[in-house]
Amino acid sequence: MPVSTTTRTAPGARSREDRTPVLEAIGLGKSYGRGETAKTVLDGVDFTVAAREFVCIVGHSGTGKTTLLRCLSGLMRPTTGEVRFEGTPVTEPPPGMAVVFQDYSRSLLPWMSVRSNIVLPLKGKGVPASEQQAIAEEVLDAVGLSAHAGKLPHELSGGMQQRVAIARALAYRPDVMIMDEPFASVDAQTRAELEDLTLGLRQKYSSSVVLVTHDVDEAVYLGDRVVVLGGSPASVRRVEVTGLGESRDQIETKALPRFAEVRGNVLSEIRNQSSARAAKSREEKMA
Repeated sequence: MPVSTTTRTAPGARSREDRTPVLEAIGLGKSYGRGETAKTVLDGVDFTVAAREFVCIVGHSGTGKTTLLRCLSGLMRPTTGEVRFEGTPVTEPPPGMAVVFQDYSRSLLPWMSVRSNIVLPLKGKGVPASEQQAIAEEVLDAVGLSAHAGKLPHELSGGMQQRVAIARALAYRPDVMIMDEPFASVDAQTRAELEDLTLGLRQKYSSSVVLVTHDVDEAVYLGDRVVVLGGSPASVRRVEVTGLGESRDQIETKALPRFAEVRGNVLSEIRNQSSARAAKSREEKMA
């Protein structure tokens, strides 16, 4: 079934036509270590994310995608350049941003119920007790887990646990949701279901989404734009506008000529970057 295009715009939320960046990476660089042993992972990364835009980031393994997400979310300080969230430099995780990690099983507290896992961060955020349960029920309904609110995480399947992690992120009412390979550990069918769920939630809650993935098909299917990282140190080597519209279907969308065209462009760029990386590695070994 196609992903529904019905939206519920939050009061004061910006429309999809508003292209003002909510998130910006400006000359972003990240190095580890100091002096001669320093290793630069990212250098001169520039891109923006607009209101309600879905941006997917891809690149060969080890290119610094997760490092980039940590810098974007304020979990890690860049060495050079800066990240701006709604025009303000990011020096720590902003309250209007939520992060969904790949290892969802470790992000859920095993001794707490599903509902309690969602409510706990709301307590830390200072949300009144009278509102916490209502918010938890709303987001659990949004991810289809209302009937499982009282269960412990280990009583749920991997896909259901990841739905809980997504629901917890939504409870923050984020303007931007950062997702680090969130569907990598589930089976193909569950992955497709979670992809469609995320598209529907983006539309319902009017959030922007930045998602890192190794799966090019997933990036093209989900993204309004696909950002390809490459090089060593890595920078943005290509940006593809998918042009697939808001309503997506796992079969019909992937059968479109435009899907195949964008997929081919992205794969070609990743292949070129991988070849250049291998050539550089050989040169360094011979030096």
